[in-house]
Amino acid sequence: MSAGPGIAKSEGAGSTFEQFLEFVPDAIVGVGRAGEIVLVNRQAEKLFGYPRSTLIGEAVELLVPQRFRSIHPTYRENYFSEPRTRPMGAGIELFAVRRDGTEFPVEISLSSIELDGETIATAAIRDISERAESEREKALQEQLDRARRLESVGQLAGGIAHDFNNILGVIMNYAEFVAGELEAGSQAREDVEEIRRAAERAAALTRQLLIFSRREVVKPEVLDLGSLYGDLENLLRRALGERVELSSRFADGLHSVEADPSQVEQVLVNLSVNARDAMPEGGRLMIEAENVELDDEYAYMHPDTAPGAYVRLKVSDTGIGMNADTVERIFEPFFTTKDDGTGLGLATVYGIVTAAGGRIDVYSEPGMGTTVKIHLPATANGPAQPQAAGDADTSGRGEVVLVVEDEPDVRRMAERILTKGGYSVIGTSHGGDALEVCKRGEQQIDLLLTDVIMPEMLGTQLVEEVRGVRPELPVIYMSGYSHEVLAPQALTGDVSSAFIEKPFSALALQGVVRGLLDGAGDAGKNGGGE
Repeated sequence: MSAGPGIAKSEGAGSTFEQFLEFVPDAIVGVGRAGEIVLVNRQAEKLFGYPRSTLIGEAVELLVPQRFRSIHPTYRENYFSEPRTRPMGAGIELFAVRRDGTEFPVEISLSSIELDGETIATAAIRDISERAESEREKALQEQLDRARRLESVGQLAGGIAHDFNNILGVIMNYAEFVAGELEAGSQAREDVEEIRRAAERAAALTRQLLIFSRREVVKPEVLDLGSLYGDLENLLRRALGERVELSSRFADGLHSVEADPSQVEQVLVNLSVNARDAMPEGGRLMIEAENVELDDEYAYMHPDTAPGAYVRLKVSDTGIGMNADTVERIFEPFFTTKDDGTGLGLATVYGIVTAAGGRIDVYSEPGMGTTVKIHLPATANGPAQPQAAGDADTSGRGEVVLVVEDEPDVRRMAERILTKGGYSVIGTSHGGDALEVCKRGEQQIDLLLTDVIMPEMLGTQLVEEVRGVRPELPVIYMSGYSHEVLAPQALTGDVSSAFIEKPFSALALQGVVRGLLDGAGDAGKNGGGE
């Protein structure tokens, strides 16, 4: 192609212009309307690695990364239809490619000049690799600092929640014991029921603390988000009220994800209630889900996210929005803009999403509403099929349960639940005492129910020792902590072990005990050591 009139060979103004460009510190590339390169300065040769003779006449897409080349001509045509100046650092993320194929981030300022009646788009190109790397390292450091702060608060919250769970379990179950002794419909029974309901609400709040601290018991399943939302939609509509219009759009063929269904429901509820509170005069809430592919470039810019297939869950409202300072802090525990807020709702959402291997981003401006985007990793597995309901009879048949719990109130509660359920109970407060009972073999033991976190000997250590003398003894672990604190053998699907989350109800404990005994058959019923 021709270099264009008055560009490469002219004397006078054109020549002076070219001489000036040679001393400009940025790389300069001039492009004609058809996309051909007509002007290159010395800095452009050095930046891209091509000699000037090679670049002149070539399509400018030669300097554009392969993944952007198909759409670049459209941008170029739009520019020539209305030439305008775009300053350096206009906030647009751009990339270029060198002769050796390496990509690098750039800032580009655009302007146009008229030479011999021809419009030339001139691009001043600046390599910002060092700055981009510095900003990436700074962002990563900020993420790490934030994670450390959240972890510190999480450790405190998790410890408090664990102890609080024990207390709530006692309150809930003793309230149920008392209610069972009172006349139905009496004021006293109603009062006791109110106590129990209050304890359940406190347990729900404690669960948020455990989720945030990642110590909550997680039960991941392969989920279809569309089906999960369908089951939850009526509840969300009631929570939002008549002033908020709820709509949804879930793409066909949505990938499955692996997460705890109750936690994903909590994410949707928390975000929806938050949106409702941001729309006191009413508004619209949209919940959407679609499949997306996050590439290497996205992963590079977001170091905590791996490339691959994801499901993007998007929750958008038309509320009052938030300023940048508020957005920066919304995931901090106990930070709230509400007069009656706990500051745990969005911290809980953050904990759930990150624990599931996902990523959450918030976009908001005052008066423009808020959009929350959640990326959850896709899984190739299909959703689990619902299991048929089994025998609801949870009563014992005189089986002996060895209960190990260092908290006296919790131990007495568990003993009473099991005794009322038709089981015989041996209670101990230390793992060492329980181990001695098993080793002596003087009493029949059909099942071991043990707390996980105990002084002197953890429940998992106790089970390891007990299995040395009673390898077939069924074991139930109980804890308010996540399964991550358990030994791997406790969650391998072994038919002779199970787990129950604190706080638990009488029916739940009796059901787990009955189910494990029935599933384990006659294991552990010989009553003695090996």
